[in-house]
Amino acid sequence: MTTDLSWVGATMQQTVPWVRAVGIEFDEVTPDRAVLRLPDDTGLRNHVDGPHAAMIFGLGETATGAVTLAAFASAMERVTPLPVRSEIAYQRIARGPLTAVAVLTRPVADVLAELEAGARPEFGIDVTVTDGEGRETTRMTVVWTLAGRRGPAEEARRERGTSDRAPEE
Repeated sequence: MTTDLSWVGATMQQTVPWVRAVGIEFDEVTPDRAVLRLPDDTGLRNHVDGPHAAMIFGLGETATGAVTLAAFASAMERVTPLPVRSEIAYQRIARGPLTAVAVLTRPVADVLAELEAGARPEFGIDVTVTDGEGRETTRMTVVWTLAGRRGPAEEARRERGTSDRAPEE
């Protein structure tokens, strides 16, 4: 049975204006893999006439967000997905349109089990970016977490700057 995940791209384009502004296209999204494209645009190039590093990073990070949303859709009412850290290696100057392939490195079930046990799980998503000539130009990893959402009372205390915790001495 296949689950329709076409909503992921539309949701990200609506909730993350940058995604729509630069024209990211969602070719494939599954719970463990996403393929996104960034068309070539002279307005997004750098001083060596290739896509700016910020565009490359943004495409890759967006691909990891798509995997995260697809993989953990069932938990989104109670968690907020947040990137924790990333590492990127620019291997060569990219030319033309870019394609990012993001792959989840942990089984979804393991991450959800950790969440159910009360932990704040972390999981990595590896990305490979290729350019219009099919050359691998960039590799990156983004580590995400699923942070529990605060209840209304906790949010109100946070806004007031108060806490139920005892003061530290």
